[in-house]
Amino acid sequence: MLLRWVPTKGKNYQKRMLILVLALLMSLSNSACRADNSMPSSASSKMPTEISTEQANSMKINIKVGDKVLTATLIDSKTTRDFVSLLPLTLTMNDLFRREKFAHLPRAISEEGERTKTYEVGDIIYWSPGPDVAIYYRHDGQAIPDPGIIVLGKIDAGIEALNVPGSVELTIELVPSQ
Repeated sequence: MLLRWVPTKGKNYQKRMLILVLALLMSLSNSACRADNSMPSSASSKMPTEISTEQANSMKINIKVGDKVLTATLIDSKTTRDFVSLLPLTLTMNDLFRREKFAHLPRAISEEGERTKTYEVGDIIYWSPGPDVAIYYRHDGQAIPDPGIIVLGKIDAGIEALNVPGSVELTIELVPSQ
């Protein structure tokens, strides 16, 4: 913005000074919005932003269902890392086709993971049209429709805790790396 300075007295001078001050304030406000604040907020300090390959290859989550705790191993993908940024999550998982429990995520996550149309019992997956997370507890031989699913990880043991009729409430938490 280029302002022409003409020193005069009266109302025109006051208007020009006001415009100059407002332009300066707007410029400073815009700079402050883009500034990098080095102190993390309490909310963002809880979210992992960078995960090393070693951490990603051994990332574990706990899934609490009632009085049972299932452990799962996550795979390394951008989709999985984005999913982990949402944790901890408490979800009401609805039943679908007596083969999987699913719930809507609070927001869509990355779709850059590898898509597939097949699954195994114990798979934890992302269904992007939802956006949903699901856990397969039984196999019915059916293929997954387009656009397919993105596998996030697999339950290590205890999948039968999800093989119950109806909905279940569960909590998913990242297991701290040691």
